[in-house]
Amino acid sequence: MQRAVLRTILFALGPMLNRAARRPAFRAFLSRHDAVVQIGLKDGSVVRHYFIAGGKVRSVAGAHPNPVVRMVFKDLRTALAMLKPAADMGEVVHAAKNFKVMVMGPDPLATWFMQLMNLSQTSALKMGTPLPDGCTRYTTMTNGGPLFVHVKAGRIVRLVPIEFDAWDGASWTVTARGRRFSPRRMATVASHALALKSAVYSPDRILTPMKRVDFDPNGERNPHNRGKSGYVPITWDEALDLVAREIVRQKQVHGAGAMTLAHGSHHQWGNVGYYLSALLRFGNLVGFTRVAANPDSWEGWYWGAMHHWGHAQRVGIAGSYGTVEDCLQESELMVFWSSDPESTRGAYSAHEGTERRQWARELGIEFVHIDPHLNPTAAWLGGRWVPIKPGTDAALAQAIMQVWVAEDLYDKDYVAQRTTGFETWRDHLMGVDDGVAKTPEWQEEETGVPAKDVRALARLMARKKLYLAAGAAGGGFGGAGRGATGAQWARCMVMLMAMRGLGKPGINFGNLESGAPVDLEFYFPGYADGGISGELNWNGNAVNNYQKMPHVITVNPVRQLVPKQKFPEAIIEGRASGYLWDGLATEIQFTPFEYPMPGYPRIHMIYKYGGSWFSTLTESKRMEAAYRHESIEFVVNQSIWMEGETQFADVILPACTQFERYDIGEWCNGGGYLPHGFNNVNHRVVALQHKCIEPLGESKSDYEIFSLILQRLGLGAMFTEGCSELDWCKRVFESSDVAQHISWAEFCRKGYYVVSAEQEPMRSPVLLRWFAEGRMKDIAEAQPLPSQWAGEFGQGLQTPSGKLEFMPTTLVRHDAHNPERPVLNRYMPSWEGPRSEHVRSWPLQLIATHSRYSFHTHVDGKGGFLDDIEDHRVRIAGHPYWLVRLNVADAAARGIAHHDLVKVHNARGAVVCAVDVSTLVAPGVVKSFESSARYTPVQSDQGVVDIGGSMNVLVPSRTAIQGTHSMAPNACMVQVEKWTGRLGQPVSSAHPVAETIA
Repeated sequence: MQRAVLRTILFALGPMLNRAARRPAFRAFLSRHDAVVQIGLKDGSVVRHYFIAGGKVRSVAGAHPNPVVRMVFKDLRTALAMLKPAADMGEVVHAAKNFKVMVMGPDPLATWFMQLMNLSQTSALKMGTPLPDGCTRYTTMTNGGPLFVHVKAGRIVRLVPIEFDAWDGASWTVTARGRRFSPRRMATVASHALALKSAVYSPDRILTPMKRVDFDPNGERNPHNRGKSGYVPITWDEALDLVAREIVRQKQVHGAGAMTLAHGSHHQWGNVGYYLSALLRFGNLVGFTRVAANPDSWEGWYWGAMHHWGHAQRVGIAGSYGTVEDCLQESELMVFWSSDPESTRGAYSAHEGTERRQWARELGIEFVHIDPHLNPTAAWLGGRWVPIKPGTDAALAQAIMQVWVAEDLYDKDYVAQRTTGFETWRDHLMGVDDGVAKTPEWQEEETGVPAKDVRALARLMARKKLYLAAGAAGGGFGGAGRGATGAQWARCMVMLMAMRGLGKPGINFGNLESGAPVDLEFYFPGYADGGISGELNWNGNAVNNYQKMPHVITVNPVRQLVPKQKFPEAIIEGRASGYLWDGLATEIQFTPFEYPMPGYPRIHMIYKYGGSWFSTLTESKRMEAAYRHESIEFVVNQSIWMEGETQFADVILPACTQFERYDIGEWCNGGGYLPHGFNNVNHRVVALQHKCIEPLGESKSDYEIFSLILQRLGLGAMFTEGCSELDWCKRVFESSDVAQHISWAEFCRKGYYVVSAEQEPMRSPVLLRWFAEGRMKDIAEAQPLPSQWAGEFGQGLQTPSGKLEFMPTTLVRHDAHNPERPVLNRYMPSWEGPRSEHVRSWPLQLIATHSRYSFHTHVDGKGGFLDDIEDHRVRIAGHPYWLVRLNVADAAARGIAHHDLVKVHNARGAVVCAVDVSTLVAPGVVKSFESSARYTPVQSDQGVVDIGGSMNVLVPSRTAIQGTHSMAPNACMVQVEKWTGRLGQPVSSAHPVAETIA
């Protein structure tokens, strides 16, 4: 009987495909190839073959003598399980992994046929909503929030924030001090998200594959001309063949690991196309040397604060559970310390926190802002600005704690019961150990903050219920943690709050950027949860995604690592060392590694993907020499825009934007090291990222590019599992809780789903309240791991004592004699700062933070309206110059006027910028941003200068602390002078400069 069922299914397959061919999209895909395909059981008892030709299908019972593609099932049960509608993907993957089904034939044809079968089910789906003006409304999810995308005649007309309707999930309400607060029924959007239309149609889009004019893969490769030579268009077949041949050649000539995959930390949003998903799957299938990242957003917290309180799986920063309600209901004072959430927006959460901070202002909560720059948050909220010299924050923090000890203002009961090592720290503050009490007077010359103000601030912080907003996320992340003294500062933040009674009502970390009472248990995977990667070690796939969305695992057998911040040295000098960034456990960071690893070759091929490195890597000019080094035989860059190091490639593969392909994702859901990061936003929004328009020019999606390369290596079917990007989106959707509330067809049409908020009885308890009250942990997060509790499960913190440790045991055990990270967190001035030898030639301190208007390098420099915002770039003589902010007195001393061109320089390089002369920045400080996408070195009568705004050309590449793999971009001394030179020709002919520049 079951064999008859299988025969019926195979017979019906031909007519089903012909009916599907009535749909244009399916017919076009069907017509790509002519082939004879055979499907049947391995024993030959049930077999049927299909003639596919001219966009039509004809089938015949029995075996064909020479089919091109064969799909062979080991047994009847496997065949019926896989061929039935809505097959169980767990069974399908299990059969594939155990060779119970095999697809044999030329890989391009096998991949095509498997995708054809899936397309027959999806090509009838209706996408988007027709509008009265003739547009179709699609949706997408971005780094800056969800958007409606209005498309007409195949072109994006406008991008619109999503306003929720009555059918969308319910909002939450918080009661505080006699008032009720509910967020607006809409999604806020960051400026860089609204500028994406300009990015799609940017004149810098790469629309055809290209090869460097003087690169000959069979002759002279001329690596010394990378970044100088121009390009010529080539066909996709030429480009893909060349890349595939080079991947093979690297293995054959040099061995496994001769190729590295280089990528930025962020690119476009989505669970399928993200680097931790499709790129990682591609890399695992070909093998590569991994670029070991440093914890660039967490530096001081990972290398420092973690040792005092654990939180390893958050990379040393605090969570935020229940803090919106607790802050609004209980807090009396918020101290924003190196925290500008109106600019950094919790990374992905747009302006969701703005409304919550407005509520805090309405409730009369006081604000203090400690920052060298009167940042947008401080300017808007008001309160007291404490301008501090960059890198001296730990000295100020110690002086505050000294006042608390001297005047008996700290929480002695909490310190006695919940901490260890306080006596040693107390004695250090009072100068018992070194004869120097860390008084407000002691810190005054160092920080520039008057002693009387420090004493008043310390008393205010002791008298009021305190929410300490430390860094971008309020409980860590970025900020002062990215300087030479960043670990000192982050450690002080934890110790300071330990003295105040961390976790008690109204006393916690937070800046109201996160901690909204959304449903935390509703499951949808974040971008770092693995996507389609099949990787089980270098993302969060093993936690939920691999079980919920079964897919074939992929493994990179190459164990070699190269440290990201030492990547240029690794190439040029042939060796480098680093320390692991791994949030699994605190102790892992003490593990060194060496490049090259015994048994592996040096890197000889760079496969660069995604956004530019040049403005995110410290002393980024080093990369020029690395790319031009003779040991690098081949560089391929898979990029959307001609920016940054794209101009250093031998072959360029043009990728399309997320508007030109399918993907799926949830707003602000990072997963991985950002568990429950979606509580930054007021409404959880999951979106199908529609393919709104066709790819421009000859560009292709990253997924398709990977697939086409792998098809040339016989790995395309394994990479795709027979799925298109839309098929993978459906698999992600079905793995999530969204599928329990809306059908796939309706989700495709509407494009998004809003998760209802938690009602009050179901909301999360407040962060660390359980710890402050000596109870078992009641926060529903999967950390620490079971073995990491010092005592009974659920009791205490992830430290050896289970308590907040003023003298960290992990440092005592593993790094007790590191002079740059002592167990006792004594203040040490920055190795590049006002007290270093650099000040003689470079008297100003440069701090370059995230821009309000672009997301790292993403969206910047694409020719859109962002270039017209004078707080971002200033157009002078036709060129949009990057902005630096200079104090009025410093400008006057140098004869500099507002919007003059200035040269910001030191021994590492020079950048020509437009200047904003302002009282919003402290004297002696230059304020800029680290996120320019443009790297545009130009010859001038004063040598080579960058006019793109790549400020990281100037920052040191020295590791922040010895014994770590870290960076300290905000430890940077420069000089600023009025630009009087003349600009000549650009160094690169690949990225010409506007002719109007003089």
